[in-house]
Amino acid sequence: MKLRLWPKSLIGQLVFAVAVMLFVAQAINFTMLARGQKQQMLAHGGGMAVGRIVDVIDRDRRGVVEPDHRDARERGQRFRVLDHPPRVPPHAVALPDLADYVSGLLVEADLRPRTVEAWALSQRPHAKAGKYPWRTVMVSADVDGRYYVVRTRMPAGGDGLQGFLVWQTLSLYLLLLVPIMLIAWRVARPLRELTRAVRTNPGLRDAQPLKEEGPSDVRDLISAFNAYRGRIVTMLSDKDRMLGAVGHDLRTPLASLRVRVEQVDDDVLRDKMIASIEEMTAMLTDILALARSGAGTEAQERVGLRTLVGELAADYHERGKDVAVAEIANADVMVRPMLLKRALRNLADNAIAYGMRARLSVAIAGGQARIIISDDGPGLTDEQIRTLIEPFARGEESRNRTTGGAGLGLSIARDIAEGEGGALTLANREGGGLDAVISLPLA
Repeated sequence: MKLRLWPKSLIGQLVFAVAVMLFVAQAINFTMLARGQKQQMLAHGGGMAVGRIVDVIDRDRRGVVEPDHRDARERGQRFRVLDHPPRVPPHAVALPDLADYVSGLLVEADLRPRTVEAWALSQRPHAKAGKYPWRTVMVSADVDGRYYVVRTRMPAGGDGLQGFLVWQTLSLYLLLLVPIMLIAWRVARPLRELTRAVRTNPGLRDAQPLKEEGPSDVRDLISAFNAYRGRIVTMLSDKDRMLGAVGHDLRTPLASLRVRVEQVDDDVLRDKMIASIEEMTAMLTDILALARSGAGTEAQERVGLRTLVGELAADYHERGKDVAVAEIANADVMVRPMLLKRALRNLADNAIAYGMRARLSVAIAGGQARIIISDDGPGLTDEQIRTLIEPFARGEESRNRTTGGAGLGLSIARDIAEGEGGALTLANREGGGLDAVISLPLA
């Protein structure tokens, strides 16, 4: 399973990006503060140690301090002057950074120490420091063969800084992420509504304009979409009126021509002419149905597929067609029932014509209802499945309507399915036969 860190949604990407940037900024801040605190601790403990060592060296050179002086105290500081390296107490921890710092200060004080070493001896709370721990450190500097040893204190640090940064990070997350989430939600909500509107059929006459809300950029986008959808509805309405006029103007002369043809004395010629007129009329009906599919004035309603498919199969059975009902799931969809019936009839007619019989079934998968029309024919090649869905494409190469129709049935069924928010797919069935599937979202 592939792990996906980058979220898909706008809100998720904004929150994730800001959270990562805050984490990186706080990590840099913590590094800089920790370094500054370390320098401060070295300056505190090392400065006091160097001052004491310089003072002791000056006294020793003037003969005020004797070698191996023990337990001498002055201003709370302990110091010793030895002719040999000092004995390191058990469990002492070397502090090379403090030793380097002290060595640098001694060089600046015009002293040339041979070696400088430092150790942390203990860690305990100090009365004046409250909860912040202090460490007792011992510094030894070898100057001119004599070892000047000083004990002093320096803050341990670390815990207070970490706690401060944790609370600071949480406060920043709260102050920044909450407003960003609110702003992102204010942008994403109208965008989601816009996405749903774009996916619906643009030719629905009863579609309400989207409410213009959100930032100005989003409102401008929604306003442009409303205007765009309005222009589409106007063009589709004009197309319907034009097709109605074309259908009326063509059917009238065809009907008149049919009456005149009936008066032809030659029976063979008359039958051929009548067949041509009927073919023209049927083709005109199919073309008008294809042009109008998905853009009718019928309103959507909740339809139970078990009832609709059962009525369709019963209608074919009454006409002596080999159409039966297989397993039907109880599913409801929001569709225009007359258009959906027309699509199913086209698919059932194809199954009867090319696959000997039709079997209707309904299944539910992935939040969608699947109406399946199965036949027992030879199936289709992949190339035929891609091309037969287009208008005027026929599996039978001749143009004779009695052997192959006009090639519009699948195109009409596809446009109707897409107009209802679904899709039409064709697939060969294992063992032979073809499945034509109309997938529709559940109500």
